[in-house]
Amino acid sequence: MPPARKRARRYDPAKIRAAVLAQSGHVRAGIRTLTPEQLAAPTRLGDWTVRELAAHVSLALGSVVRALEAPEPARQEVALLDWPFATVTAADRIDEDTRALAAGSGPYELYARTEAAFAAALPGAPDDRLVPMRFGAMRLGDFLVTRTVELIVHTDDLNDATGLGIPYDRQALAACTRLLADALAVKAPGGSVEVRVPPYAVVQCVEGPRHTRGTPPNVVETDPLTWIRLATGRTDWDAAVGGAKVAASGERAHLAGLLPLLGQG
Repeated sequence: MPPARKRARRYDPAKIRAAVLAQSGHVRAGIRTLTPEQLAAPTRLGDWTVRELAAHVSLALGSVVRALEAPEPARQEVALLDWPFATVTAADRIDEDTRALAAGSGPYELYARTEAAFAAALPGAPDDRLVPMRFGAMRLGDFLVTRTVELIVHTDDLNDATGLGIPYDRQALAACTRLLADALAVKAPGGSVEVRVPPYAVVQCVEGPRHTRGTPPNVVETDPLTWIRLATGRTDWDAAVGGAKVAASGERAHLAGLLPLLGQG
């Protein structure tokens, strides 16, 4: 796990909570409409069907509930910018837990029950409370930022598999985009490349001459969903550039070797 040398940006706790609840509501509404044929359809996540994918989103949201039910840890072990790099270490456990959950309740009933428990657990829980999660103790406020990544990424997976067109909450999409952009700056610290994901994020990264004035010599620009798909391995760099989803100028503006940042689970 690369050390989180970059200071994490500040997120408005109230906006993050509202964003998680809003995106969760969009996901619930989408899952409610899934037919048996859609639930059995393949996804871009290995051999998971839509049923497993829906269970996984419940698992991601329910992790907050389970964390708040547990005793508070004595000390923080994971910072917000550590989390993206820790995710790749838990792929096997996540797969096992997801399959076990998918084998139980129906996807909509499971998700609705999980969301209700989440909404009930959140009020009164302070953002600086430490909570246990898969990779160690983390601030609740930071953990909720990571839930915007889980919800937005898997909303996109559900849309890709089913064509449902589940909406993306603007605040959740913004937080997801920013956290993944900041993770790139942690993984490849420097100032020779400017990565722009309008309207949500701009970061500088990659060792080399630092740009200080005017237009940077090395620029990468893309839209939020393309950036999220690149950062999570849903699409590859050459395909995105070839499909005009990414504009890259300058000899250092080639990020293929730095992506993805998260695993695909």
